Amino acid sequence: MTKTSPRLHQSPDNRSLAGVCNFGVINLDKPVGPSAHQVSAWVRDLIGVERAAHAGTLDPKVTGCLPILLGEATRLAPVFLKGIKEYLAVLELHGPPPSNLSVIAETFEGVIYQKPPRKSAVSRRLRTRTIETLDVVEVDSIARQALLRIRCESGTYIRKLCHDLGLAVGTGGHMGDLRRTGTTPFSDINLVSTADLTDAVVFTLEEIFESDKEQRHTTQDDSTATYSLLQDIAVADIDPNSISLTDYLQDVISPAERALRHLPTVTIAPSAAAEVAMGAPVYAPGVIQFDPAEEAAHEIPDGTLISCHTPDETAVCLGRVNGPLDAQSGEVISLERVLI
Repeated sequence: MTKTSPRLHQSPDNRSLAGVCNFGVINLDKPVGPSAHQVSAWVRDLIGVERAAHAGTLDPKVTGCLPILLGEATRLAPVFLKGIKEYLAVLELHGPPPSNLSVIAETFEGVIYQKPPRKSAVSRRLRTRTIETLDVVEVDSIARQALLRIRCESGTYIRKLCHDLGLAVGTGGHMGDLRRTGTTPFSDINLVSTADLTDAVVFTLEEIFESDKEQRHTTQDDSTATYSLLQDIAVADIDPNSISLTDYLQDVISPAERALRHLPTVTIAPSAAAEVAMGAPVYAPGVIQFDPAEEAAHEIPDGTLISCHTPDETAVCLGRVNGPLDAQSGEVISLERVLI
């Protein structure tokens, strides 16, 4: 019996509409109201994929950067476990803000101890988290509010941080509004709103169905119509793999490789990628080149999380460095997640 050759993703630059939707990422601007899980489910249904997952939980009242992983891109979730998070938070003080508030805030930079709040999904055990920067951007003495810019380790509870800062100030305090402005490697520079995403899906369907005015939704009131991109295309008996990504969707959905751009990258041969698809680790002969940001392959420490790509920049796997990448033989990368 002959083995079936593994099917690699198309290169990011040549990926079809179905290819991007099933291995893509959306840098979504989460609105106030729904939970991160509810937003992911809504995106899943709107795009018409089997799976969608969010990268980093946000509470219902929190807005901002919420990357949504589509289809097979949900395997990239480990990439976000230890990434840096950035927030803008309103500190509601229970008394007049002191003149040295910025100085007090700076004392929280570095390693701090935190116990998760009572309403949390994890065990309430004392743990450490690193605050890289805690800047007081603006103070409103009349409203007794301070705007904070926070850059911190993943898993930091901003609500608890505001509470502790209020105690240190001497007035007491709590967190007001909170917005996430970044989660490595995404920022709020190019966020996609839920309205933008919906418009992109609707305009794409209109473009595809332009030649057939009798397709679904044309007889419905737009205010009550529901859309599911890939499913609506399938109902019209059109192969989504034969459709190029529209300009509308290019603005809101990116190839999943975008979520890996902050990791060291190792380029491997297509033959090595085929072996990885079957569960084999990466051996030295399969390495073509390593991340050009590194001066020498052996300087990437063992255990470092890296992404492996083919020469056309198609993501193959996540792995851990398991030896010098410039070795002549032997296993050099152990697998974490196969992406093809």
